[in-house]
Amino acid sequence: MTNPKNTDLANSVTSQTQPTPLRCLTGALISGSLAIALYWLTASIAQTFAAKPIHSDNQAVISIASAVRTLVVGMVALGTGIFGLVALGLVGLAIQILIQQLTKKSAG
Repeated sequence: MTNPKNTDLANSVTSQTQPTPLRCLTGALISGSLAIALYWLTASIAQTFAAKPIHSDNQAVISIASAVRTLVVGMVALGTGIFGLVALGLVGLAIQILIQQLTKKSAG
């Protein structure tokens, strides 16, 4: 016997909605906005770290503090780059879908 809940779940998983240019551009706008916000955050963090030098005579403290600062700026910069690339990819996908839709209309 087949459980009706399992078939409903299988049907809902297989019937995913197709991307449209509007959905792609909306996602690109959101991702681009996050990239810009993270860029400002990266610049702010870098300026804050540059304005406050590390004061210590212990070389281990200086090395660890420099490594932590580098990791913090690097992680935020990585997020900036990822969201920026996602935005570009979604714009490219929107253009591709739009071209495919236009060629289908002209061929059909």
